[in-house]
Amino acid sequence: MSEPVELFDTEAARRIDVQATAALGGDGYLLMQRAGQAGWRCVLQHWPQARRIVVVCGPGNNGGDGYVLARFARQSGRSVCVLHLEDAAPRTPLAQQACTDYLAIGGHVELSQDCLQQADLIVDALFGIGLSREPDAADAALIAAINHAGAPVFALDVPSGVDARSGHVPGAAVRAERVLQFIVPHLGLHTGAALECAGQRLLADLEVPAVAFDGVAASGVRWVQPVLARQLPRRRINTHKGENGHVLCVGGNLGSGGAVMLATEAALRSGAGLVSVATRTAHVAPLLTRCPEAMPHAVEDAAEWTPLLERASVIALGPGLGQDDWARALWSLALAGDKPLVVDADALNLLATAPRPLSNAILTPHPGEAARLLGTDTASIQRDRYAAAQALVQRFQSVVVLKGAGTVVAAPGHLPRVIAAGNPGMAVGGMGDLLTGTIAALCAQGLSLFDAASSGALLHGLAGDAAAAEGERGLLPRDLLPHLRALSNP
Repeated sequence: MSEPVELFDTEAARRIDVQATAALGGDGYLLMQRAGQAGWRCVLQHWPQARRIVVVCGPGNNGGDGYVLARFARQSGRSVCVLHLEDAAPRTPLAQQACTDYLAIGGHVELSQDCLQQADLIVDALFGIGLSREPDAADAALIAAINHAGAPVFALDVPSGVDARSGHVPGAAVRAERVLQFIVPHLGLHTGAALECAGQRLLADLEVPAVAFDGVAASGVRWVQPVLARQLPRRRINTHKGENGHVLCVGGNLGSGGAVMLATEAALRSGAGLVSVATRTAHVAPLLTRCPEAMPHAVEDAAEWTPLLERASVIALGPGLGQDDWARALWSLALAGDKPLVVDADALNLLATAPRPLSNAILTPHPGEAARLLGTDTASIQRDRYAAAQALVQRFQSVVVLKGAGTVVAAPGHLPRVIAAGNPGMAVGGMGDLLTGTIAALCAQGLSLFDAASSGALLHGLAGDAAAAEGERGLLPRDLLPHLRALSNP
């Protein structure tokens, strides 16, 4: 992974803005002009052919940024229309000044949304980071008109309707093709529902003095970008399979043999030296036929399990495990050992029925499983994915990989990470089994639990993105396998 990017919550962003203004001699309008000009430069770079530009302004300082952009656009010869709701005239002194300067060069303001239909580009300057509630009916109707106008949408700082701290979208929200964040990258734009609204995220630092950051801490969450070379170095020439770890995949109850097969193949393609499988007797022959490199064992009672556990470096527990007596017996035996665990699928459901700390484990829940582990509902998990991941860490004292758009990885004593990889095509059964095997393989190769979880989630997401080059719809977990191999050899 490359150096992770620090993300900032709204409180920190506001404090930096205040301190930047003070460092600029108290001239907040200078900072607003820089923001509007940065937005205009972004328009010129990404939509140079746009001649008819509609800037939708709110009453606050985000709207002021929009008025500044509109002024630059009009001065360049573009046809510009500023649109705002009837009761949304500028209310802050800075926004009022920006509006006055725009009007002074012959700019005009529209109250009718009809102008949206004529736009080559729509600029969203409604709310910025200032909104954490659901937009009211009038704002929601305007947002809907923006989204349905058919023109590309460019958001200033934050797409309106998105909570910049959590990424929650409580109601209507602008769906922007690009968003230009000002000064710092926002925590909420990197996970969950916000990803459907933020499009390509860009950053303009506005050249604020370094003193603006004095005493301001980032959110503690780091955005991990797609580079794996540092965590997965080239192997030494004189290596052997034992040095690359021994993964034991446990699962594949009756009717669910495919899940443990996918985890097994992922572990092998991600570099594990040896992969054993503890599964039902019925699945041994099919697994050997599909993957002769694996070492499957029929495990029907505890006596057949113990030798496998002793030889393993790490246990991938849960793919296709089920929740019957056989599953519970293997679950209990795995917990009684001292080997690192990667816990997924029905193993997570078993944990939810009898919660206990697992300090030597990586939990990999999707939002539904996370909800069961925390005794809540999926909507609550998705409302604040960062808080949910931290709650899981606190409850189970484990490394946690909260799967989904903008996967969050958290652990005791570590700053959380959010993974910048993956796509909607990966929303299909079996993808989680692949992730379990990938993380287990990296753990077996010597990465710490936290680094194995972070790098495994990134490797898995990047493989999904590579496989989706042929289309997201119809993407299958096994399509990722060749990409896991290629990407784990940077």
